Amino acid sequence: MSSQKGNLKKSGPPKHQNKTAFKNSMHDTSKKTKELNSMSISGCCKKCQEILEWRIKYKKYKPLTQPKKCVRCNEKTVKRAYFISCDKCIKEREECGKCGKNKEDLSLPEESSQEASRQESELHQELRNLTERQRRSFFRNEEKGNFKEEICSKSTIDH
Repeated sequence: MSSQKGNLKKSGPPKHQNKTAFKNSMHDTSKKTKELNSMSISGCCKKCQEILEWRIKYKKYKPLTQPKKCVRCNEKTVKRAYFISCDKCIKEREECGKCGKNKEDLSLPEESSQEASRQESELHQELRNLTERQRRSFFRNEEKGNFKEEICSKSTIDH
């Protein structure tokens, strides 16, 4: 036992002490772990951000498999684990997405450069799958200022 009944004095240091710090990627080199380590946490207050960083650091973070219902707009739009509000409601109300309190030190969700490069690569992949006619009409509409999503959605319907 750690302490005997009536004996409240500790008799020395712990029996087993950690020699090295815990690293969540030491024995696990999976895609999920790499994704979690590169993930940026935004849309919540400082306290909640530290909690989520701790969860990622010690492999306690469990990502969502399906979207959750937002407590503000009651739609299934919450795509991040441990959050109660969707990104749209977080921006509108300027509140923490995890605890729901209004905070001044709120870090709003932004599209990271990594996310932008991923979307750009997806666009190039879709352009490769289009026929020459569809590709030319896409570039023509892009020059006119029409949105890229319209053309991409048409191309996915065709296939």
